[in-house]
Amino acid sequence: MRILFTHSFIRDYQGLPEHLQKTVDQKLRLFMGNPRHPSLAIKKMQDPRDIWEGRINRGYRFTFQIEGESCILRRLGTHDILRTP
Repeated sequence: MRILFTHSFIRDYQGLPEHLQKTVDQKLRLFMGNPRHPSLAIKKMQDPRDIWEGRINRGYRFTFQIEGESCILRRLGTHDILRTP
């Protein structure tokens, strides 16, 4: 699967403290290797655009869409990002 990053995701990532960036890096490696890993808690959002969310840690989430063989990482941040995935 090919991973693509939106400008929003990159901006969200760059705004995180370094220790959270390292956690995000670890979770994304896990996601690329096994997107169904239980620690990611992947679930479909109630959104007509077919957006999914995954867990970084207790307070941070990432959102994504699957289009063909590509995974588009959309947003990254606290639960507030789930309002605008």
